[in-house]
Amino acid sequence: MKNLLLAAFVVASFSLFPALAAEQVSIPADTAQASLSQVNINTASAQELTQLKGIGEAKASAIVEYRDAHGKFNSIEELTQVKGIGPKVIEQNKAILAL
Repeated sequence: MKNLLLAAFVVASFSLFPALAAEQVSIPADTAQASLSQVNINTASAQELTQLKGIGEAKASAIVEYRDAHGKFNSIEELTQVKGIGPKVIEQNKAILAL
């Protein structure tokens, strides 16, 4: 009797796993990126700026240098004044960019 109950439990367990696996939900990239903390372009360090898509160490340093030379950014779009930063980079990161 115990063996029969154990076998039934094992069969029931295996039949539930595919149903649970089918319920996986994929998170859109925009939502996943929005869950990252906001990056304030007026206060972020070069290291923090590298969290942004399309921003490596060189571009992050260029952003900090531009900010030091010209003062705080007045708009997110002003980032395009930094060499190597275009509208595409801003579009990819608009969910987490802050002033």
